[in-house]
Amino acid sequence: MTIAESLLPEFDREMGLTRRVLERVPDGQFAWKPHEKSMTLGRLAEHLAELPMWLTMSIKESGIDVSTPRPPDYRPPDEQTAVLAMFDKNVADARAALTARTDGELMAPWTLKNQGKEVFTMPKIAVIRGFAMNHMIHHRGQMMVYLRLQNVALPSIYGTSADEQPF
Repeated sequence: MTIAESLLPEFDREMGLTRRVLERVPDGQFAWKPHEKSMTLGRLAEHLAELPMWLTMSIKESGIDVSTPRPPDYRPPDEQTAVLAMFDKNVADARAALTARTDGELMAPWTLKNQGKEVFTMPKIAVIRGFAMNHMIHHRGQMMVYLRLQNVALPSIYGTSADEQPF
């Protein structure tokens, strides 16, 4: 079994769980944040929706510079349906990029830069796990807290929630 084949079941499960959380993001609350130092609920939802794109970039590119600005015509999603559309597209692209990759491709080096300066270089598979999958799981948990503070019923993730049974 290849690295990609072993990762796909986890990828599918975690993306499905993240989508369940994004389905609960309430419209009309995108500007809300729990603390002055926190990102807004809308920015957090957008970040969750764009994180699968990091997986695609880590496979298709040899690295990125995080100081590269977004295109001037970029508009962040401002409602749940737009967040879900962004997430679904990025998940489909990421799954397609991951499927049938060789172990050699996934062990190739990938470099993160900031303003042209190298932050780190590591194998692409480590970037996929740490900066795409685990990063998304971290922010999914953060979103669960945001949703609870908005009195939104939480989906079960790895077991029951106070609001939902998993089976």
